[in-house]
Amino acid sequence: MTSEMITLSVEQFEELVANALEGIPAGLRAAMDNVAVVVDDLSPAGQLLGLYEGVPLTQRGNHYSASVPDRITIYMATICAMCRTGQEVEALVRKTVLHEVGHHFGIDDRRLKELGWA
Repeated sequence: MTSEMITLSVEQFEELVANALEGIPAGLRAAMDNVAVVVDDLSPAGQLLGLYEGVPLTQRGNHYSASVPDRITIYMATICAMCRTGQEVEALVRKTVLHEVGHHFGIDDRRLKELGWA
């Protein structure tokens, strides 16, 4: 992590996350199902940028119908600590959102890396 951390308000960061979600092609965005995207402004220890928790669309079956929504968490403090400019934060938020949405669609880390989303 860099020693110079960029500071954004939670609202500014949430707007970056919303913009990243809006940047997903409409067809893919419409296919997202039963998933909440949230910002954790404190972040856990370590360098975790985001986390997908749930059952990927490719693994859902009849048993899934009564499940709680999947959850994508984007870790604000970790991302801001790794960036020195607003543009860097915006780019890392976009990449992190795409990475976690990829997991929602059942894409593994190897393929996400090939796509440039890891």
